[in-house]
Parts: sequence; C-alpha cells; structure tokens
Amino acid sequence: MIKFFLMVNKQGQTRLSKYYEHVEINKRTLLETEVIKSCLSRSNEQCSFIEFKDFKLIYRQYAALFIVVGVNDTENEMAIYEFIHNFVEVLDEYFSRVSELDVSFFKAVSQVFLSTWQSTG
Repeated sequence: MIKFFLMVNKQGQTRLSKYYEHVEINKRTLLETEVIKSCLSRSNEQCSFIEFKDFKLIYRQYAALFIVVGVNDTENEMAIYEFIHNFVEVLDEYFSRVSELDVSFFKAVSQVFLSTWQSTG
C-alpha cells in the first residue's frame, strides 16, 4: 500500500505531496525532511529502493525533479518504480515536456492525475 507520494526538486523543496494515511502536519515536515535528505544524498549508481524506518522508499530522478513514493514492506518495488515512470509520462504528454514549473504552477492538474491514476489503476 502506498503511504505517500512526493515530488521534490534538487534543492529539497517539496513541489507536490499526497498522503494516503493520516500524518500530523508537524510530523509531515520532519518526515519529508528525512526522506528528502536520504534520497538526495545517494549517487546515481546506487539502488533506487531504500529501507526507511517501517516502510520502503522508491524514488526516481527526472532532470531536476525527484519523485519519491513511500510504501509498506509488502508492496512490489518494481511496480511502484514503473508507476512513477508512467505518471511522469502522463504529465509529459499533458504539458509537452513537463518541468518543475509546470508541477508548481499547475499543482491541481498534477494532483488530479495522481488521484485518478491511484484510484482507477
């Protein structure tokens, strides 16, 4: 099960976040900081799957954007990795070469795509 979905730039600023479990606001900030730090500190040669606390992080980098998905231990990592890629392809098709600015300024569009994709498969 997916716990959260984050889109982050290289500076560590969150551009889009969606939580599928309740997390208090102050704990979200701390969680996002730790998750972003652990993903941004890794090199390109390292695996994109990280064991983190009581869940797994699956992340993928596209230009200046990192997409990070937190899942429970039973979730298939490769399926989530492919989910990230397909989500970016949909955004890329809609925005014709998606960029960080597109995600920032059209956050509602990105969230609709994510919600629709998540709920309908």
